Amino acid sequence: MKILVIYDSVFGNTEKIAQAIGTAVSTKKDAVVKRVAEVNSEDLQGLDLLLVGSPTRGFRPTEAIAAFLKNLSVGAVQNVKAAVFDTRIPIDSIKPAIFRSIVKKGGYAAPVMAKELEKKGATVITEPEGFFVKGSEGPLLEGELERAAAWAEAFLKK
Repeated sequence: MKILVIYDSVFGNTEKIAQAIGTAVSTKKDAVVKRVAEVNSEDLQGLDLLLVGSPTRGFRPTEAIAAFLKNLSVGAVQNVKAAVFDTRIPIDSIKPAIFRSIVKKGGYAAPVMAKELEKKGATVITEPEGFFVKGSEGPLLEGELERAAAWAEAFLKK
């Protein structure tokens, strides 16, 4: 099984999550982890599973991830299984309450990425997942790397 983990990262947190996921899935499958700027069309050929991750920036993925997904040809991911993840601040740590309401309404990057992949013909096989950081720059909350690995291992077993 050929697996590609594509990510973008601003402060290094999403990169750490992507690497943890890549390590978890590579013990059972052929997995490659790449920053979105390094991905080329050959990386997508013969792909069985595509994982895409981004920090949440203004309720959306980074510009690089958004552009990558927008420019994907339908044939490149048609019938490819996919999963998406983002890094985000825990909703209960956002203060004041009015900002929590804005975030609840605006959302996160992962669901946006899932919709884009589905538009291109990929089959999203699990709910979009968010991994938590302290504040806007991180670091990751304790246990998030382990949770990322467990998340990846769980849907591989299906």
